[in-house]
Amino acid sequence: MITIDHINEAKRNLENVAQCTPITKAPILSEIFNSEIYLKKENLQLTGSFKLRGAYNRIANLEEEKRAKGVVAASAGNHAQGLAYAAMKFNCEATIFMPEATPLTKVSGVKSFGANVILHGENFDEAYAAAMKFKEEKQCEFIHPFADDDVIAGQGTIALELLQKVPDLKQIVVPIGGGGLIAGIAIAAKSINPDIKIIGVVASGARGMKESYKSHMPIDSASVRTIADGIAVKNVNPKLLDIIIDYVDHIVEVSDTEIANAILFLLEKHKLVVEGAGAAATAAIMHDKIEMDDSKVCAIVSGGNIDVTMLSQIIEKGLVKSYRKLNLVVTLRDKPGALTHLSQIFQDCSANIVQIDYDRDSIKLEFGEALVTIALETKGEDHQKLIKDKLKENGYRFKQI
Repeated sequence: MITIDHINEAKRNLENVAQCTPITKAPILSEIFNSEIYLKKENLQLTGSFKLRGAYNRIANLEEEKRAKGVVAASAGNHAQGLAYAAMKFNCEATIFMPEATPLTKVSGVKSFGANVILHGENFDEAYAAAMKFKEEKQCEFIHPFADDDVIAGQGTIALELLQKVPDLKQIVVPIGGGGLIAGIAIAAKSINPDIKIIGVVASGARGMKESYKSHMPIDSASVRTIADGIAVKNVNPKLLDIIIDYVDHIVEVSDTEIANAILFLLEKHKLVVEGAGAAATAAIMHDKIEMDDSKVCAIVSGGNIDVTMLSQIIEKGLVKSYRKLNLVVTLRDKPGALTHLSQIFQDCSANIVQIDYDRDSIKLEFGEALVTIALETKGEDHQKLIKDKLKENGYRFKQI
């Protein structure tokens, strides 16, 4: 059984290794919800996520003889980087199995710490099975990313830092994948203040822990699909489910769209680069999944190792959704000056052209017509309405894409 003593011991192991990451008030969210909302920025941890804490604590407590044989793990990315860093510090060989779709930034991060990386399977559970086979073949120590007492105790040190900084905190909102993070935080927080509420957040595309929590029995997901790859866990661990049932007050879920909104919000308003799993807790607050009750609440921003391509897609869709970018396909006469006339309308409306494509060969076109696909920088919903009204006034056929 994991106790506050184990978590305090983990804190001592992590001294001069893991950073005590910033805990700052989120002024915009606080104003919207008339509450004191804080962010615990584990995305600023040494390896870009909270996982360093548990992985390092596990290696620190491993016998010298077992360390010498090396360690193996399965991870969607963040545990891999944390373990690779810890193994490097202890001069211990590490082999990490990662799902084939793991973002390049996470794979590169693991390799930079000297670990061996093997890409295998479509999700964490398939990578896990391969890692377990490797463990039996090589007789080395398997370091579980969440179902391990030392790992859970390491993650629990977050709550110690949090309640030291904000002792009268009322709620902690925590993302859930396998459950190690919320288990450690819940045990530590409830040991210090039994009245504090611990709220878990799962992604809608990986909701096994939520269903299991409601049913009080493990219910594995048939499949997982979410942009929050760090919490895309298919199978529910019975041990962690028991801890979560005992210590967690409520579990909510957020969609990929809500997670993407939170990623963009944190980037634009708080200047934080956050991955999908790291934005899940903030997404739950932003989209009214949490009962605030004018209380002090902290969202755990668990990681920031987002793939640049994914971030680019989220920004692009966010610009369209917030009426700051307008994508149009316009049909015009294929003759000299036609494109100049169309461009003049955009100029008169103070709309900046950022991308344009001219197609005169589409079989959908009548002879003598051309399609112009155009992306415009705009200044809100009213500005976009003005542009579309002007196009109609000038007789253009168009559609928004």
